[in-house]
Amino acid sequence: MFLETIRLGLRSLAANKLRAALTMLGITIGVAAVITLVSVGNSVSRYVADQFSALGSNILYIFPGQFQQGGPPARTANAFITEDDALAIADPARVPDAEAVIPVIRRNVRAAQGGNLAEVGLRGTTPSNFTAREYEVFAGRFFTADDLEQQARVAVLGQTTLNRLFAPDEDPIGATIRINGQPFRVIGVYQPRGATPFGDEDDAIFVPYTTAIRTLFTSRTPKGEVALSILLVQYADADRKDALIQQITDVLREEHNIQYRGEDDFTILSGEDLLAAFQGITAILTVFLGAIASISLIVGGIGIMNIMLVSVTERTKEIGLRKAVGAKRRDVLTQFLMEAVILSLLGGLIGIGLGSVGILIVNQLVPDLAPTVTADSVALSTTFSIAVGLFFGIYPAFRASGLSPIEALRYE
Repeated sequence: MFLETIRLGLRSLAANKLRAALTMLGITIGVAAVITLVSVGNSVSRYVADQFSALGSNILYIFPGQFQQGGPPARTANAFITEDDALAIADPARVPDAEAVIPVIRRNVRAAQGGNLAEVGLRGTTPSNFTAREYEVFAGRFFTADDLEQQARVAVLGQTTLNRLFAPDEDPIGATIRINGQPFRVIGVYQPRGATPFGDEDDAIFVPYTTAIRTLFTSRTPKGEVALSILLVQYADADRKDALIQQITDVLREEHNIQYRGEDDFTILSGEDLLAAFQGITAILTVFLGAIASISLIVGGIGIMNIMLVSVTERTKEIGLRKAVGAKRRDVLTQFLMEAVILSLLGGLIGIGLGSVGILIVNQLVPDLAPTVTADSVALSTTFSIAVGLFFGIYPAFRASGLSPIEALRYE
């Protein structure tokens, strides 16, 4: 009986191929949009997670100011993380759970070599930065504690910066570049890192922290202290992370003379906190994209209801005849529901194929995202398309099944 109902439904739809195709179009576009946009949203989430993995493990990030809701740290005249703060946190008597304290100064500089000139992000930091954040040498070496102590004018380049300043066949190791007019000797190039939440890691120059604050950036806070962009604190025991955060908080509040009920003028975040914040944003984005795409499915469902109502009117005599020869109300109801579901399901299957093509196009345009068709998105789209067919087909089906056979046969 069920197979017979499917056969009758297909035959009825085949009798009006163009109308059926146009009706399916709304569902097809809706399913294709859902698959494409949800896959892109999931790919963005994976991409963000991959970028955060480049930040290193077991590291706390200390920023000046307090993070506003949905905004950057609130920088005020008194919101600074200073060199003195770094020294205080590095004291094992005050912060015993800190394994390494890594000051970082970030500025944009003008770098020149030969006839090439580029604006590059400069990072003044310590050798521990390379270890904590798992940098790997591509050529040459990283600077050392001796370079730091001697305030050596040495530089380590990222791959993008290397390509901007040197010819492809030119060996950068030992060459001299000028940073804001000051000569620096290139001692190393690190392996590509890609983009992170803190910017393009490959378009950067690393120099010893002491050299940066004594030679390149001599500006100070109103109190004459060296202001840091970020302070990194590495820890060995993940179970002690909360204790470490409390130790750092106590030290910074004491160093900044914050009273008992005073608000902190700094923000401490772990890599997990940063990732969770960004993933929360991308999750909302994915839901938003899916909701927008679902509107097309609803519009397609309305189209199905409209066509099925027209079909009921056109086939009134057929319904009356079927009932006159013994068809029950549930038989007519099932047939019209089946036609609506078939329309919706066929449109959904075509939409899956169209969505796969859309993902291939996105792959070509934005290869870094690498979106893929997932089983979840296919199952969701298929289920939703069937549900749309049932929901929007039920009223026309009930209307058809409720027709009186006598009135239906007399219908002109």
